[in-house]
Amino acid sequence: MANTDGSPVIHNIEPGDADDVWPLSIEAGWNQNLKDWRFMLGAGRGFGVLNADDRWDASSLVLPLGQKLAWISMVLVTKDRRRLGLGTTLLKRCIAEVRESGAVAGLDATEQGRPIYLPLGFHDLYRISRWHLDDVKGPKVPPPSHVTLRPFALSDLQRLATYDRPLSGMERPTLLAHLATRLPSIAWVAEARSGALVGYVLGREGRTATSIGPAIADDEETGLALIARAATSVAGPFILDVPDRHLRLRLWLQEQGAVTPRAYMRMTLGTAKDLDDPTHVFALAGPELG
Repeated sequence: MANTDGSPVIHNIEPGDADDVWPLSIEAGWNQNLKDWRFMLGAGRGFGVLNADDRWDASSLVLPLGQKLAWISMVLVTKDRRRLGLGTTLLKRCIAEVRESGAVAGLDATEQGRPIYLPLGFHDLYRISRWHLDDVKGPKVPPPSHVTLRPFALSDLQRLATYDRPLSGMERPTLLAHLATRLPSIAWVAEARSGALVGYVLGREGRTATSIGPAIADDEETGLALIARAATSVAGPFILDVPDRHLRLRLWLQEQGAVTPRAYMRMTLGTAKDLDDPTHVFALAGPELG
């Protein structure tokens, strides 16, 4: 479908459209399942293009992460309609949506997508590698001697969101609450002897693998212990999106036989406070969630 000037007609994608738009991410080989789509469309705003048969040919999404940051993701075009400008059109629609709200736009760009985003004004923050891990072998990874790991409890949610904000650079209590209920057995928190929260990890089941993340912690030793504990709490395979700067975590993943066939670049259109520093970010929620 097109306007009289030949440009595509952009439609809102509603939460009730999740079943119909999901095939786009399946065709792309991505890991999202229906729960992911329903959450994203309910918490954010979806924009897409329909064909003459009222099937979705393309999609995009804006997910608010507080008043000052919004995440752009799920820019997908079905194979037969690629290279016609649909993806760029939807991307620009998402950028306009973010600007209208007065927020900064963020996204995780693939190596193919980055050359598209740079001319639009996006700039690099840091590089991320996607790791595929089948299972965990070898000895357990202990936390620091002053830290204890325990299963996450719903009563931890408010404290977790408060802890997360300055370390992740995102305001995402709704997202964290959603993830905490998706796969409770993979959710763990780390506490110091004083009872202070010093880290956490959440995760979710995906279409082809379990996604571990976000994992936020005071230090890499705690972050690694949380991720290792999560990976032994349920059966694999797993997907983790890890900032490249965490060398000890990368070495552990390699020792476990994990492979990293894909890389991303975290980018923003403007400056978002604290988002450019992954010191305490050991696994992302995923490129679709920020």
